[in-house]
Amino acid sequence: MNPPLRVAVVGAGGKLGSAACTAIETCAEFTLVGRFNSRDDWPVRVRELKVDVALESTRAGLGLDHALRLLDAGANVVVATSGISLEDQAVLDARARERSRGGLIVPNFSLGAMLLMRACGEFAAHFKAAEIIEMHHDKKRDAPSGTALETERRMRSARPQSSAAVPIHSVRLPGLYAHQEVLFSGPGEVLTIRHDLFSPQAFAPGILAALRYAAKARGVQRGIELAFAT
Repeated sequence: MNPPLRVAVVGAGGKLGSAACTAIETCAEFTLVGRFNSRDDWPVRVRELKVDVALESTRAGLGLDHALRLLDAGANVVVATSGISLEDQAVLDARARERSRGGLIVPNFSLGAMLLMRACGEFAAHFKAAEIIEMHHDKKRDAPSGTALETERRMRSARPQSSAAVPIHSVRLPGLYAHQEVLFSGPGEVLTIRHDLFSPQAFAPGILAALRYAAKARGVQRGIELAFAT
């Protein structure tokens, strides 16, 4: 039997990071060896603790820099922080391969969100008109959300004949948690698909699957589907 994978969480004090720590601690496949926040000297500690795979879940815009530092510290990475573009992914992929490391970029760990994005890619190939409405609690700093941006990217990719952006509307209100609705329309009809998330507990299966995948990866890929497929 293989020893448990040594895992660290950067951003452990946040909602996602806290949920990740709980999920990791309840799974015998992993040992949580480090809980870090942005002020900690976590690159040094990650190397000292011989971390196999680290989850990065801090603030939007910090994911690229933090993931590069984690790779340099000898850990494979799961990047949950919003704002990792395809260009950023290429940078991470190149650095990971230089270090014989790997990882996974995950805009959303939810199974429901994964299926919504997959469906939107298919629907967008048939409906030319579509718009995204993403709704989150009033403490969420980034807008649009990473999930909405990833949904939009997939929808555009399904329309090779057009590079026009899909409009995204962002709502931030107390009482909401994380919700996304996508409307597709054609002559005389509207197709609506919606996902509602009420608790970070929904992320646990995806977090564990992503850590398993990233621990064995070489190069940095994108999307939770890869983790659920293994």
